[in-house]
Amino acid sequence: MQFEKTASVVTAKREEEILDFWNKERIFQQSVKNREGCKPFVFFEGPPTANGMPHPGHVLTKAMKDLVPRYKTMCGCHVGRKAGWDTHGLPVELEVEKQLGLTCKQDIERYGIEAFIKKCRESVFKYESEWRRMVTRGGFWIDMEDPYITC
Repeated sequence: MQFEKTASVVTAKREEEILDFWNKERIFQQSVKNREGCKPFVFFEGPPTANGMPHPGHVLTKAMKDLVPRYKTMCGCHVGRKAGWDTHGLPVELEVEKQLGLTCKQDIERYGIEAFIKKCRESVFKYESEWRRMVTRGGFWIDMEDPYITC
């Protein structure tokens, strides 16, 4: 049992060292820059909604979305990787309805459409830091500094 505990601590420490190296040496950015001028491969990631906490299912889909661009880069293609945020739609509205205790369209109208929209916009990036931490800790290579935002 002690060996397993020690091994997992060593593994986690090694993972953090690798992530730190990638960050300091800007390995992801270099991988994109090194392929400038090569045949482009366009891969748009379907963006998550940042008003919900990431969970293991997100890690799995993010891994698949990371695998394809890395593979195409290794095949010699230039693959830009821009993160995105989905800031509209039903998941956002449902979260705000739950937060405000609203249960129907009439409740939203009584609350005020503009006020409801404002509340939705405020809620959109509630867990952004958790999403960024998951992306970083997972070792996923995607540009999160200049994301596209659906609205």
